[in-house]
Formats: sequence, structure tokens, C-alpha cells
Amino acid sequence: MFDYLQKWAQIGTLTWYDELKRYTLDIACRLLVGVSTAADEQLEKVYEIWSDGLLSIPVRFPGSKFERAVRAREQLLTQFDKLIDQRQQNPTIKQDILSILLAAKDEEGNALSRIDIKDNVLGMLVAGHETLTSALSSLCQLLAQHPEVLEMLRAEQLRLGNPTTLTQETLKQMTYLEQVLKEVLRLIPPVVRSGSRKVVESSEFGGYKIPQGWDVYYQIPETHQDRQIYKNSAQFDPDRFSPERAEDKQKVFSHIPFGGGIRECLGKEFARLEIKIFAALIVRKYQWELLPNQNLARTVLPFSRPRDGLKVKFWRNESGSGVKSY
Repeated sequence: MFDYLQKWAQIGTLTWYDELKRYTLDIACRLLVGVSTAADEQLEKVYEIWSDGLLSIPVRFPGSKFERAVRAREQLLTQFDKLIDQRQQNPTIKQDILSILLAAKDEEGNALSRIDIKDNVLGMLVAGHETLTSALSSLCQLLAQHPEVLEMLRAEQLRLGNPTTLTQETLKQMTYLEQVLKEVLRLIPPVVRSGSRKVVESSEFGGYKIPQGWDVYYQIPETHQDRQIYKNSAQFDPDRFSPERAEDKQKVFSHIPFGGGIRECLGKEFARLEIKIFAALIVRKYQWELLPNQNLARTVLPFSRPRDGLKVKFWRNESGSGVKSY
């Protein structure tokens, strides 16, 4: 991460969403398959072509976005095949997700098929990378718009001694940071669309009978803006998640940025951990401001992102006081 922070500070003025996406893809690939996209730019390009065509019209003809995405997916799976062959021929102690999947067995001792392993890796790349990029861009935007919250985050890090080793224990002590992250994900959830659940048993809701087998749809943004749950719901207010207020505890599934129940987003915990580490480190010695005359409205498909990509001025804050240092 430090390499990316230094790079952004050297660039000075940048479109941050694109840079954040490169960063999160690099982290995801390192943890999932032990490959750095910073060192393998071709892998990054192929992934982006595939990702760009995820929601394209599924009509395959030469030159179409869908055609390019299908070919890119085939290239990614071929790359995964090579990595699997390497691991099987030269077993290592590398503890990435690919190694875990290769070693996994069910209760009867059966291993995952190669197809299952590749599909799982590809799914995890999306779940642990795309939503994370969206969340990080929202965090950076909201902190730039609310400098008083940024200063409180810095004060918390200073109070904890700016720990250089971030363990689960030290992260748990960052209670205000946790409140900020929950509020970011409430106000601008990465996935701005509905989800569905199948009714397993006939029930009644609001005077209406819902038969078994029906699909019930829930709305993430509308849930997060429910004024019966969240006071001044359009306002950015991390204190709403303080122990004293705990507005999200009033009703079950009031805070669902990654869905809810047993079918939550596969990359939820990975994304939460990564965004917390990112936030803890970036607020200490770096400062940024939004550039004027840009469109901050959100493009919501496939994942929420600022329309103009979040254009910022970014610099290292040597004094730690928020004052620019060039």
C-alpha cells in the first residue's frame, strides 16, 4: 500500500477511482492467487476487459463488448490453469486462497474440481475487489467533504500511538473508524440495486400473505435511508453508530451494504478488513482535496462510482496537521 500512496503523492493530481481500482485488484490478486498485477500489467488489462463487459448485452458477435469479455474470461481461466499446474507440480507453503482451495476437501474427502476452483477464484476477485474500490472511493470523497471527521480519525490514530503493526486487536480499538466506515457504507453502499430471497415458508407481512416459493426483493439504498431507523438519514453522521445511539440495532437487517443472511457478499469480510487498514494508514500522513468542476453524482452499475472518477489533489502531510507540505 505504501508504494501506491507514494506514487499518488508524486502524481499530485489524479483521477482517484481508476488508481484505487488498480490498487485493490493488485491486493486481491496477491492474496487470492499470489500474483501481483503491478508486475503483470497484462493480467490487469485482461481483467478490466472482462469486468467492463459483465453487464453488457449477452449477444456474441465479433468486436462486441460481450465478445471481448468472453475472450477475456477465457484468458483469465487459462492463467488460473497455469497457476494451478505450477502449484500442483511444485507445492509451496504459500497461504493464498488458491492454495486453500486446492487443499480443501469435503466431509467425504473429495477435493474441489478444477472448474470449481477457477470459478471460485474469479467470483472472489469480483466480490473482494469491485465492491472494495467503490467503498474506498466513497470513503475518500466523504472525508474530503467532512474534514472534521477526518481530523477525528487522525486524533484516534494518534491516541492509539499510530501503530505500525495492524493486528485484529489493534483494529478493534479503532472504534471511531469503525463508525465512519459503517456510515460510509450506509450512505453510499457499493451495490445500489435490489437483492432477492426465496420464501421458504408461507408467511404474512403488512397484512399480505406471501406464498412459499415466491421471490421477495429488498432495496439496499431505501433501507439505509429509512427515516424510521436513521435520524436525518441523508446526513453523513458517523456518531449514529456510536454505542449510545446504535441506530442500526433498532431493527434486524437495518445495515445491509453487502446484503444479509447466509447469502451475504462473498467478499464482505475481506472488503471490510482492507478498507479499515487503508483508512487507518492514509489518514495519518496524507491529505487530499476534491478538484472543482467535477460531477460527483454516482454511476450505479455495476457498482457505485463517482461519475467523473473522483478527481483530487493528493499530497503527503509531513506535519500531520492537515497543512499542505510541498
